[in-house]
Amino acid sequence: MFSITVRDHIMIAHSFSGEVFGPAQRLHGATFLVDATFRREQLDDDNIVVDIGLATQELGAVVSELNYRNLDNEADFAGINTSTEFLAKVIADRLATRIEKGALGEGARGLAGLTVTLHESHVAWASYERAL
Repeated sequence: MFSITVRDHIMIAHSFSGEVFGPAQRLHGATFLVDATFRREQLDDDNIVVDIGLATQELGAVVSELNYRNLDNEADFAGINTSTEFLAKVIADRLATRIEKGALGEGARGLAGLTVTLHESHVAWASYERAL
């Protein structure tokens, strides 16, 4: 399996419901490094997984929809604990929708999968992996 990874970041604010979250139940900020890894079994006709420039651009577009936002105030996330794991899935699903609409070009239709990883710090991160 071949893969490429592109990176961006987001800065958000949010709070959580539930004792398991301790002090994070209060409003707080988080900065995440966001990695999107695109996979395919065979390289395309240009011998690439996907155009890195387009992949970077589309990841940037997806994270810009979340960047500098208080997720508690976003209708899409009303009543939801926007955990790192949950946000990784949101970003992966939004990227997948863009891929399906052709934003990464026709060659991207041969992609087999996508993994989005959000790094909370140098010692903790969460990922969501999905088929395409």
